[in-house]
Amino acid sequence: MTAAEPTTESEIAEEESAVETARRQLERAAAHLDVDEGIVERLRHPTSVYRVTIPLERDDGTREMFTGYRAHHDSVRGPYKGGLRYHPAVNEEECVGLSMWMTWKCAVMDLPFGGAKGGVVVDPKDLSSDEKERLTRRFAEELRPVIGPKTDIPAPDMGTDPKTMAWFMDAYSMQEGETEPGVVTGKPPVVGGSYGREKAPGRSVGIITEQAIDYYDWDITDTTVAVQGFGSVGANAARYLDDLGASIVAVSDIDGAIYDPDGFDTNDVEDHDETPGMVSGYADAQSLSNDELLELDVDVLIPAAIGNVLTGENARRVQADMIVEGANGPTTSTAGQIFEERDIPVIPDILANAGGVTVSYFEWLQDINRRSWRLERVHEELQTEMLRAWEGVRDEYDARDITWRDAAYIVALERIAEAHEARGLWP
Repeated sequence: MTAAEPTTESEIAEEESAVETARRQLERAAAHLDVDEGIVERLRHPTSVYRVTIPLERDDGTREMFTGYRAHHDSVRGPYKGGLRYHPAVNEEECVGLSMWMTWKCAVMDLPFGGAKGGVVVDPKDLSSDEKERLTRRFAEELRPVIGPKTDIPAPDMGTDPKTMAWFMDAYSMQEGETEPGVVTGKPPVVGGSYGREKAPGRSVGIITEQAIDYYDWDITDTTVAVQGFGSVGANAARYLDDLGASIVAVSDIDGAIYDPDGFDTNDVEDHDETPGMVSGYADAQSLSNDELLELDVDVLIPAAIGNVLTGENARRVQADMIVEGANGPTTSTAGQIFEERDIPVIPDILANAGGVTVSYFEWLQDINRRSWRLERVHEELQTEMLRAWEGVRDEYDARDITWRDAAYIVALERIAEAHEARGLWP
């Protein structure tokens, strides 16, 4: 397929916030449904956004102030659910947009949760382990009035991990006077976490990619795959597909990409979380930039790093036959329109990477019931839930002349709107 020249300025230079993207996607789905405009208007806005100031004593005895956020989007279907990230670019608008995506994601998976997101404006690389623990414990205390096992259940995100969640849970539990493992998910299994939680988002990307390959009648053993972002999501998706016989020809970390047209043994390349710099420093492959990886001639492209990497500027140069979103929001609205014009299917993030929140739900159930599941059961339950969600989205896609993203949002919006209609409006 030949790439056309960009036609508008917005395709050449485009910046789009998460909340702008989320609202546009909501409006596209609403256009296909007979949903009360009042409900749609309600879903354009968060229920609340909490901003807190977190004092931190540094290791040298000095004190520094950090800003934290927690956005609550919608809880009509259940408690708020969403990650906590530590990153210098965290801001209120980003948290609101990501909380909206969590609402749709939980609804697509038919989980009894609503959407939330939060974080602290900090570079975690600038914190010692002790400083990160103190920051986390104080953040938990600042958020304590608005979180809880039945109200809002945070989880790990960029810059946070199972250890962070263990500190957070412990700080909350100490103030409550009893152990409350269900206040967060993504914890180590020894303190109530679920086996398989860390690998779940990548595993779900692999499961959904497998289903999409089958939908288009491709032979998975002849399918080439490029993965941008060989971290916890990208590496686990790549290894899942590698085990099925797909050829993983390119992977990347923050410093660059590697390419081998014959494919990699994905277990021979350590992911960025295991050994930072290992991917771009891998000797037995051709080096590329991350941007070049996005434009490789492959069957499947999996952007699994950060948001807004597929934009109006590069979408016409993308040569992949299908895109499966591993990261949250990797495709801007303009890029999505270009892919639609070019008949390149894009399997959306709210379906593909929903394994994380799905296993978080399993973890929450285990914590409530004080009974842990074996890893095999987690994998079986995740497979079942991902296939059920895929079938619901696929049925909408087959029934209408729409994109895969529109189909996923229609499934989500129908469920959310039905819940709002059933519950009504508090006077």
